[in-house]
Amino acid sequence: MTPATPKGQTERLSFRHSAPRPAFEYRTAVGKWLARGESLDGHGGHEVATHPWWKVIWLTGVDYFSTLGYQPGIALLAAGAVAPIATVILVIVTLFGALPVYAQVAGRSFAGQGSIAMLENLLSGWKGKGLVLVLLGFAATDFVITMTLSAADAAKHAIENPFLHPVLGDHQILVTLAILTVLAGVFLKGFHEAIGLATLAAVPYLALNLIVLGRGAFEVFTHPTLLTDWRSVLDAKGSFPLLIAGAMLVFPKLALGLSGFETGVTVMPLIDGGAADREHSPRTGARPVGRVANTRKLLVTAAIIMSSMLILSSFVTTLLIEPADYAADGKASGRAIAFLAHRYLGPGFGTVYDVSTILILGLAGASAMAGLLHLIPRYLPRFGMAPQWAALSRPLVLALFTVDILITLIFRADVEAQSGAYATGVLVLILSAAFAATLTLWRERRWALAFYTAILCLVFAYTLLDNCVERPDGLIIGTIFTVILMLVCAVSRSIRSVELRIPHGYFVDAESERLGPETRGKKVHLVPTARTTPEARRRKKAEIVRHYNVRGPVAFLHVNLLDNRSEFSAPLEISIRKEGDDYVAEVYGAIAIANTIAFVSEVIDPISIFIGLTRRDLMAQAARYLLFGEGETGLMVYTILLRYWESTPEEDVRPLIFLMSD
Repeated sequence: MTPATPKGQTERLSFRHSAPRPAFEYRTAVGKWLARGESLDGHGGHEVATHPWWKVIWLTGVDYFSTLGYQPGIALLAAGAVAPIATVILVIVTLFGALPVYAQVAGRSFAGQGSIAMLENLLSGWKGKGLVLVLLGFAATDFVITMTLSAADAAKHAIENPFLHPVLGDHQILVTLAILTVLAGVFLKGFHEAIGLATLAAVPYLALNLIVLGRGAFEVFTHPTLLTDWRSVLDAKGSFPLLIAGAMLVFPKLALGLSGFETGVTVMPLIDGGAADREHSPRTGARPVGRVANTRKLLVTAAIIMSSMLILSSFVTTLLIEPADYAADGKASGRAIAFLAHRYLGPGFGTVYDVSTILILGLAGASAMAGLLHLIPRYLPRFGMAPQWAALSRPLVLALFTVDILITLIFRADVEAQSGAYATGVLVLILSAAFAATLTLWRERRWALAFYTAILCLVFAYTLLDNCVERPDGLIIGTIFTVILMLVCAVSRSIRSVELRIPHGYFVDAESERLGPETRGKKVHLVPTARTTPEARRRKKAEIVRHYNVRGPVAFLHVNLLDNRSEFSAPLEISIRKEGDDYVAEVYGAIAIANTIAFVSEVIDPISIFIGLTRRDLMAQAARYLLFGEGETGLMVYTILLRYWESTPEEDVRPLIFLMSD
């Protein structure tokens, strides 16, 4: 049933009527307000303005660099005096692990699809789509926790500020919810990421961090006893190999410092590739070499900046902050660098630092929200797995805001408590990127690189496993997100399965193009057949003539399904030839038999349609239809056409439908 698709397409087939109207229309004032939100299809049809990579880096920076707000405190709480050594291991994994992997991803996802799209292309059918749904679940975990954790840390900085504390008190949860409400409100009004705003937040933030850390380093080197005391603590913990082993054991808890790479490849469409790319039209599909090279420059620069800041911040905070202060309820918890800013540079400078931190953490949440608003519609509508309201930004923002509230209440706006879930989401995405890079390089026979990325897969797999064992909340939340996503997708796919699902069709040759008009406009009776032999067609016509008063030619239709029936929509190729007074049509490239028959019926407008019924188990047939495009075809054709006719109520004579028992 899956012969090679014919070549030589000619005329494009189209519907007699306009496309079906949506099955839902908002009628209330609230509904109409929701419908006025931005439409999200993940494929915008307009040209995207591009910028130099050194400007686009700040869009990545609001997500990546903002982790300095809480990473040093989490490192102290996880590793104590060993935090600098564990941070060095994190930096090594960043520069020699995550960076090479995403350099490979950048070379193959230059439209900003990221590692998820790479795996979708490598694994076809339901295996690929199932894996994409799992990764989307953990990506949603990553982005949602980015929003809630960033808001919680911003609230922590606000509450601990000496000028704001009298106003805000100790209401950590309320302040976090207020920040999330403002974030949702901004997106409900309409938010567009601006490079200028990201630059305005990220550059001063990095500058302020350098000032604070420079002041801290000065304090350390002017007080040699601090280094002596730190070495004494390390000596008490054992030999250097034991310290390295201990640091490697706590390293997975620091893994959220690897965030930002997925964002780095997501912003690729905004990066200007220079003259090399402008010589090729973007519509040719040619690999934009300049954009890929500049994206890799962005990734390298961001990784070097962040690695330097992480090592310096870990060294300074470990030597200058007492264990009582960085404990879970201490003054430096979740705000280690801000704590040093207030202590050594005064409350005025500390307040400036707090404001800068709150701003960049807020933009990190905005970046995560924007990522989800474009990630979900990019995949699910193509799969037929998105509810219709998911194509609108406002309902999707409200749904994500509801999830944010639940996560904040569950974790009580605790930064440390959410770090495990955040690290889990980050590590799943990095592991998927390493796995995708390994498969791709292996297929390209680049054995050395494939072997290297395979080793990185093992490193990230160990890190993920250790993180899940130590802090299973991240795995639990990611699994819940994934299960809910799959349930919603399954319901959506089943509901949308009765759409026509075929964008257009083509005649495969000149003879088919010539005969096509002869079948249109109440000229023929449409008879789908499971077999393609002349004898089968002769018997079928004899059966119809014996039981029904049929006059005029018959158009026999045989549908050849794609091997990959997991696709939701696909164009058709149609071949037509004469057989006596009748017509024989072959359709190639179909993803579902019933939907194809309904499409052809709407194209040719037959006198009547004769479809056989199998009378087999309806539940099993429904499952076969949803998964493989086969099943109780007659009932499905009737259901699909009925729904389409309801959406096109203009005056017309509909074809008669006869359901025949086999």
